[in-house]
Amino acid sequence: MTKFLNIRVGLGFAALILAATVFVSGGTDAGPRTPSAVPGLPLPFLGVAVVGSGGQTMAVDAYGNVVDLRVPGPAGQAVVEVSAERQATGSAEAGEAVVARARLRDGRWLPFWRADSVRQRYLPGTNVLRTEARFGDESFVVVRRIGGPGAAAADRRWLARASPLGGRAPAWARRMYGRSLLVLRALTDRRTGAVAAGARDGWAYVWPRDAGAVAIALASAGYRAEARRVARFLLGLDLSAAARFGGSGEPVEGRAAQGDAVGWVAAAAEAAGTPGLARAAGDTAVGDWRSRADYQEGEPGDYLANAIATTRASSERATSDRAAARIAAAFGVRRGLVRSATEPDSGLDSAAAWAVRPFPVPALFPQVRHTLLRIAATSGRFGIVPSESWHGGEDPWTAPTAWTALSLAALGERRAALRMMAALRRAATPLGLLPERVDAQSDLPRSTTPLAWSHAFAILALRELWPGRVSR
Repeated sequence: MTKFLNIRVGLGFAALILAATVFVSGGTDAGPRTPSAVPGLPLPFLGVAVVGSGGQTMAVDAYGNVVDLRVPGPAGQAVVEVSAERQATGSAEAGEAVVARARLRDGRWLPFWRADSVRQRYLPGTNVLRTEARFGDESFVVVRRIGGPGAAAADRRWLARASPLGGRAPAWARRMYGRSLLVLRALTDRRTGAVAAGARDGWAYVWPRDAGAVAIALASAGYRAEARRVARFLLGLDLSAAARFGGSGEPVEGRAAQGDAVGWVAAAAEAAGTPGLARAAGDTAVGDWRSRADYQEGEPGDYLANAIATTRASSERATSDRAAARIAAAFGVRRGLVRSATEPDSGLDSAAAWAVRPFPVPALFPQVRHTLLRIAATSGRFGIVPSESWHGGEDPWTAPTAWTALSLAALGERRAALRMMAALRRAATPLGLLPERVDAQSDLPRSTTPLAWSHAFAILALRELWPGRVSR
């Protein structure tokens, strides 16, 4: 017999969290190290799913435990928080989360990670998450949702508004498309348009590049009003103040402004139908890409990604040949486009793809094609790393894999684009969610899951491969 242990977490958040801890947890059983995983699953307390519809936002691990809860929106304050560092190092304790536990017939309370097996799925077309644990012949289910019984119906109504993929899109593409849209729904504040990069401390902030890509993807899928809210939020930021921002638009200390921010805001505003304001801002900041960090968020420098993004943020977009000549002179080598200006040994950079989508510089297309085909040829089973010069290990990153697929498709390299999408599918979790990066051997998540940026590019790649009518 299956027993349902918990129906929702989120409404009346403070009182309900306390009640849920008593009702579901049955104690703390905390230890100095993260408990062992069920074979084939990630460790407990590593967030692998997101729940919500643009209000309160919850991250859940593979065992139904709530490991992060934000209010009033996805980039809001944490009510529950298992630190990202403790998740990554395997030192999280049960007392930090809202733990799903089962009361067996013999009277024992056991957490779901002590089960013989655990299965997890979203209710179809929703962000309502169901986790089932089996202890011998006993089965227990915990359901995590934000909101009342109408949450699932509201998600389905929202998803039904999406512009469909073209009629020949395969079933896997439609599933990825729908799940990616629901991820963006969960991570985008429906009141303000603030987009959290992920449901995890350190990621529950607004990066202009991540949020800009989300706005472009939402507009592409027919969610023009949602895209406008995101663009308006971005237009209200002081982009010179920091690399990331809180849910109310306040700069977050610790990382200096990055060189692509103005470009992403301009592209978001244009996709949402409000280009004038962003272009005016871009014209005053077009030189700010130099001596700035890029999307790899390392040392400041003169980087390809920032140079490409800047072409979209100013009146220079009317003279793309001039922009192409400037970029080719600084970053072009025989093999393609490298990451650092005048440094031919800095390695080919997958961000060359941005010069096709979403910052098209047509005169660069031949060099971009050359670059991306070389990078795609090095792909492992689960995708690519950001660039040849990448020093962050061998684990693939899903956002570069997705944006490479997008631009290869736009360049007419459909076979190569589909190979990248196949790698992206393998990198996805069983729930269809894209981690920031995955273990190169096991494909288990190694970082924030899901990542808004990755799902935004997945939506754009799918729409490029199977274009369909855009709803208005």
